[in-house]
Amino acid sequence: MMWYDGGWGWGGWMVMTVVMVLFWAVLIVGLIALVRYLNGARHHQQPGPPASSADGGWQAGRAENLLAERFARGEIDEDEYQRRLAFLREHR
Repeated sequence: MMWYDGGWGWGGWMVMTVVMVLFWAVLIVGLIALVRYLNGARHHQQPGPPASSADGGWQAGRAENLLAERFARGEIDEDEYQRRLAFLREHR
């Protein structure tokens, strides 16, 4: 008996293999891009200290900024703000 396939033969298998490889490549690249995007968004929300400051001066400035924010929000009064600010500047 003769066999009649009527299909694409080896060409169909090749096309299917290429499509499957492309599908998985796009899926993996998309997941990596998503993870990098989400990881980058997290890093932009919490900036770190400047890389060039070796003496720790940025820490005193950050502490003063946090103290000023607390005073602006009304968490501490002016006397406490002045007392803590003097303490921070005294112990640099």
